Amino acid sequence: MDKAPGLFSRRPYWARRFGVAPFLPMSRAEMDVLGWDSCDVILVTGDAYIDHPSFGMAVIGRLLEAQGFRVGIIAQPNWKSAEDFRRLGKPNLYFGVTAGNMDSMVNRYTADRKIRSDDAYTPNAEPNKRPDRAVTVYAQRCKEAFPGVAVVLGGIEASLRRIAHFDYWSDTMRRSVLIDAKADMLLFGNAERAVVELTHRLAAGEAIGQIRDLRGTAFLAAPGWLPSAAWSETDALTQESSPHQNCVIRLPSFEQVQHNKTLDAHASRIFHLESNPGNARALVQRHGEGPGARDVWLNPPPIPLTTPEMDGVFDLPYARAPHPAYGSAKIPAWDMIRFSVNIMRGCFGGCTFCSITEHEGRIIQSRSKGSVLREIEQIRDKAQGFTGVISDIGGPTANMYRMACKDAKIESACRRLSCVFPDICPNMNTDHSALIELYREARTLPGIKKVLIGSGVRYDIAVRSPDYVKELVQHHVGGYLKIAPEHTEEGPLNHMMKPRMTAYDRFKQLFDQFSKEAGKEQYLIPYFIAAHPGTTDLDMLNLALWLKKNGFRLDQVQTFLPTPLALATTMYHSEINPLKKVLGGHAQAVPVVKQGRVRKLHKAFLRYHDPENWPLLRDALKAMGRADLIGNGKKHLIPDWQPARTGERSVAKKSPPSTRPGKMAPSKPSAPRKPRFRP
Repeated sequence: MDKAPGLFSRRPYWARRFGVAPFLPMSRAEMDVLGWDSCDVILVTGDAYIDHPSFGMAVIGRLLEAQGFRVGIIAQPNWKSAEDFRRLGKPNLYFGVTAGNMDSMVNRYTADRKIRSDDAYTPNAEPNKRPDRAVTVYAQRCKEAFPGVAVVLGGIEASLRRIAHFDYWSDTMRRSVLIDAKADMLLFGNAERAVVELTHRLAAGEAIGQIRDLRGTAFLAAPGWLPSAAWSETDALTQESSPHQNCVIRLPSFEQVQHNKTLDAHASRIFHLESNPGNARALVQRHGEGPGARDVWLNPPPIPLTTPEMDGVFDLPYARAPHPAYGSAKIPAWDMIRFSVNIMRGCFGGCTFCSITEHEGRIIQSRSKGSVLREIEQIRDKAQGFTGVISDIGGPTANMYRMACKDAKIESACRRLSCVFPDICPNMNTDHSALIELYREARTLPGIKKVLIGSGVRYDIAVRSPDYVKELVQHHVGGYLKIAPEHTEEGPLNHMMKPRMTAYDRFKQLFDQFSKEAGKEQYLIPYFIAAHPGTTDLDMLNLALWLKKNGFRLDQVQTFLPTPLALATTMYHSEINPLKKVLGGHAQAVPVVKQGRVRKLHKAFLRYHDPENWPLLRDALKAMGRADLIGNGKKHLIPDWQPARTGERSVAKKSPPSTRPGKMAPSKPSAPRKPRFRP
């Protein structure tokens, strides 16, 4: 893997003399107080501005401030015109545009394409404070406000739309967001390295159209453009091999994937195979035909941050609070994380439905123990309302802290899509000792009463270390622990790249054992997905029977939501499995649920105990030849009676008492599931 220059190795820009802002300014009045006549960079975001390292715009803003640049924030602007985008004046270098911590479409719509009634990243959870496809809209308004000013895209929404992609909400293939937003550059993944280098080079006088060598960047180029004569091009359709160095792979064009689902599946497979920073080649994809054609060029992914660099990012002078302009307004996303600590980023699980890997990468980037403990002490000493309980120390996954391949050379050459599927790679170090030590020191800090683990535990890795499970269960569970088997059946699990239920069974055994030893009554909260590609009606029935057998009555369930660039989204759209070879007659068909009623049925199986679902389930069970599961005994899944005013076809009155089942056991509570999207 290439050696990257240190994140904080550049000489700071001259404007560093203005010092550190208590909050990055959101108004000209705040700029005046700071003595600024202009901003070097203006960040536009779809979220409320919270100056905390869990929020992407704060991380980028404070990082650029540490590099000496003056950074302003335009949070949740009125996008109906360009006027609000002029509030801080013209930036000297560029507008940085992000939809926020979440994709704007995921933020605004449910898996059933219904608009949500609230927005966790907005003061008082007020809805409709951001547009659909916010990155595109904001970028266009920036261009209108100040024609000629560079616009740079970043964040989860832009990152997952950097090439042609299937869009679930319009049920169409859409072009790279670079085309629609008319932006000058896109920074994908965790963009600290790219944004620092880009900003310094622009400040030194380079034109953004000439900066073409930064890792983690995407840009538009004339058809056939190559960096130099030393570069070569390989067509992904020819299956030809080519040297790694100075090679670009040409993906099927937008027009090809738009009209050919097999080529879309092939392009998705190539895209994911070229995601390791140690061996990834540049990718290029043609958009358009004739004189107006443009190539979308993707440089290889960024080099992961080192532990000292991660510490430097988290040690920046965040105010650790929402901007004072919001007054006493409640911001749910802030309330969720205000007493939590992020200890790492990235995920090597590779779950096909999850966007973390596509955005943050498979290589784990961890903070030092000292940095984490310092942040806990800051929360203890400075956070208003802190009662001594840390709500979480984790990340995308709770227990991947400091885990990495045992051999750096093997890691740089690897092209596996997951380090833990179908089995945990023998080259993966799954030692939990550093995490155990961190837990112990965190909970013994003066003034800390309890340290909970709110992030999801990867239980197939955890069972490799019973000592970790014991530490977790006996000291860091507040009665309930969430884990995500996602399904019980082999077909869906294979298409999710998730472990078999034997790993869950072993984890539950350890969980129950150590809970009993500690004299604690504690429960596992399992999460499952309905209607995932590769799932049949029979799979969902078997899952429902497993839930009933194990006494689970889920309050909150998730229906599969196809997000851009995820492998499962490719399965949903193409009905082909991109985990296997696609071209040359190798394509494997995937059963996919698209019809609304069938998706509703799959979700109903997860909530078999809800009377509202019983009419739908009765019809399905009869059609499946499993009417034997309808009745009032313990062996039955659902009853043959219907409470009045419930279900799709309500009956006039309930069955007589003699035919009704006994009183139902109380449901085990289900905690809300955090979205799988990170800044």
